[in-house]
Amino acid sequence: MDEISADRRAASSRPRRPPRQFEVVEVKLDSVGQLGECVGRLPSGQVVFASFGLPGETVAVEVDERKSTYLRGRVVKVLEASPERAEAPCPLFGACGGCSWQHVSYERELSYKQAIVVDQLRRIGGFSAPPVRPIVGDATPWRYRNQGRFSVRRDGQLGFTRRGSRMTLVVDDCLLMQEPIVRALARTQRHIQGRLHQVVIRHGARSGETLVSPRLPDLDEAGIPTGQPYYSEVLLGRRFQVAANAFFQPNTRPVVRAVPDGALDSPPSLPVPADGLSQADLLALVALDRLALDGSDALLDAYSGVGTFALLAASRASRVVGIEESVAAVEDARLNGADAPGVVFHAGRVEVILPRLGEHFDAVLLDPARVGCAPDTLGALLQIRAPTLVYASCDPATLARDLRILCASVYDLADVQPIDMFPRTYHVEAVATLRLR
Repeated sequence: MDEISADRRAASSRPRRPPRQFEVVEVKLDSVGQLGECVGRLPSGQVVFASFGLPGETVAVEVDERKSTYLRGRVVKVLEASPERAEAPCPLFGACGGCSWQHVSYERELSYKQAIVVDQLRRIGGFSAPPVRPIVGDATPWRYRNQGRFSVRRDGQLGFTRRGSRMTLVVDDCLLMQEPIVRALARTQRHIQGRLHQVVIRHGARSGETLVSPRLPDLDEAGIPTGQPYYSEVLLGRRFQVAANAFFQPNTRPVVRAVPDGALDSPPSLPVPADGLSQADLLALVALDRLALDGSDALLDAYSGVGTFALLAASRASRVVGIEESVAAVEDARLNGADAPGVVFHAGRVEVILPRLGEHFDAVLLDPARVGCAPDTLGALLQIRAPTLVYASCDPATLARDLRILCASVYDLADVQPIDMFPRTYHVEAVATLRLR
């Protein structure tokens, strides 16, 4: 006991580590970066990427990351504000890190995203004058997300990971989530027992189905269903079963609106639902419009997920082949396509399956994750040489990288249609159409 007490006294007598001193720099911002940060330059020539600023502002930036050529941080004080600056409606804006653009009007946010797509195609893709159409925005840029992924604290409270840390910020509401998700969150909050890392809540706006994963026995006993293996989404009149761990486009809430002018080259290939159009509906309509299938075409749907694009296009193609790495998604796709005998799904990596098929395709649809296409996938596509290739991307940088390869000698870039699937965040979707030379 005496030795332990002596150790404690010695430890308490040691000097305490001083609190961390954050570096703060002053900079004038002049443009928008790919990740939603604004960009400025110090007198030394170093580039500064500043979250939560606006072009034209002079700001104080707290530095989170310092490299030899750039600094990255967040605005902690606005010294000269832009007239475009607005008050963010969410009290957690800037803390949870999920949103990038709540401090500016939605119209200005769309203009930034349009500029990001053009800039990436120029700088990374090498297209001097990329044929980018006006971006298709959301009619109401709030309450659109069909999925929330919440971290769980030791006390059973749910929230998001705080920006720049591993701490969990307790969340009772998120203005991006559909309201049924927020209601399910309220019922789940503070009722989780035992160790659990994450809880996922998903909701289909048209199906009305809600999924809470994983199974939470304490909530089941309280009459709150959890652990559903799947839920359903409805897109352009077709129902899709979606497994708990399968991906589905996040913006599926319909809004009564017309198809935006200039988005389609011909009338919609599928009927517009009576309850309106979601951004996911519009994405599908744009992709089908650019494929321009005539009923006799063979279509390849690479990264086919639960079969969304493949099955929506099935009535306009003679044969559709889907390739998807997620086994759970392929199982859903086969179930979803039980009434479409001309559609076949393969489970496996696209870069592995595609070179082995040895089939001719008249059109190809690509919808990869943010990392884009693997080099072997691009190589196989250049060998297949389908007359039409439509690439749906959620990352302008990897889209530009892949288009540079595809358009080096085989394809021409016909047009690019940006679509805002993720309002108030820096993410932006784009549908690129390529024609064989």
